[in-house]
Amino acid sequence: MKAIVIEEFGGPEVLRLKDIDVPKVEANQVLIRVAAASVNFADIKTRKGEFHGAGKPPVIPGLDAAGVVESVGSNVKTIQKGDRVIAFPGKGSYAEYIVADERLTFPIPDSIDFDTAAASPLVTFTTYNLLHQVGRMRAGESVLIHVAAGGIGTTAIQIAKLLGAKQIIGTVGSDEKIQVAKQVGADLVINYRKQSFSKVVNEATDGKGVDVILDSVGGDNFNESLECLAMYGRIVNFNSSSGSGGTVNTKQLHGSCRAVLGFSIATTLKQRPEMIQETAKQVLPMLAQGKIKIVISGTYPLEDAGKVHELIESRQTVGKILLKP
Repeated sequence: MKAIVIEEFGGPEVLRLKDIDVPKVEANQVLIRVAAASVNFADIKTRKGEFHGAGKPPVIPGLDAAGVVESVGSNVKTIQKGDRVIAFPGKGSYAEYIVADERLTFPIPDSIDFDTAAASPLVTFTTYNLLHQVGRMRAGESVLIHVAAGGIGTTAIQIAKLLGAKQIIGTVGSDEKIQVAKQVGADLVINYRKQSFSKVVNEATDGKGVDVILDSVGGDNFNESLECLAMYGRIVNFNSSSGSGGTVNTKQLHGSCRAVLGFSIATTLKQRPEMIQETAKQVLPMLAQGKIKIVISGTYPLEDAGKVHELIESRQTVGKILLKP
């Protein structure tokens, strides 16, 4: 089969299309012929050797995909050959075939097309956990979502609305992306390159700040976020795309009853797959009923993985990008 293999960490040029063996299925696994795989920022960190779940080269990047089950292991009970599924494979998704644990493979109805299915697993499962499980967002609360025009951002806006958020604020890096976030339901979108987002958020909330903040940037962005986090508010960090971590002074927390939390979908896939299964029960019906619209900005052949990584790193993209074998 063909797959993108990283034999040494580095720039987009290390993403090379190779012919390798189709992976073997163990007793509790399924073999899936990939229809499409999504590209996530974690894949860029994998390519650079910065992702905590990447392992050592050679590695295949990619965390999620959609396709058709080709065969199942001897102990598999819930998945059958021919099922249309989404999955979180254990060893990368930029390939014609992937192997995934039965517990991390989920059948999808015909009402969900493969492009939507492939674009949805990481962003919907991550977002639901960020807001509901970790951030404990309740109906009537306000939410600030950074990188609001990206795959996570556009999905988080929609799920926050479904969970009853009263005010959804997003930040983006260009005026062109403002409309993208507004189209999926954001009430206010701030170009952080032109304005202090904390100042605008505090003005928009009458000085109270927001109840929940989703931060995937870290660094100074995280520090400024604390300036507009409400009393009893929760800030959830799930990445540090800026390349640096934020700083927390504990005096900022106890008196205001605020909380700083962290979440990693990759860690949860490995350590608590049962949590992922519970998330699927909530998220998949939302997708099947059309309550969540996944923003897809482009699809590319597998061999163009390097070009796609360049596009994402340039901050020019919105929503999700797919790779197709």
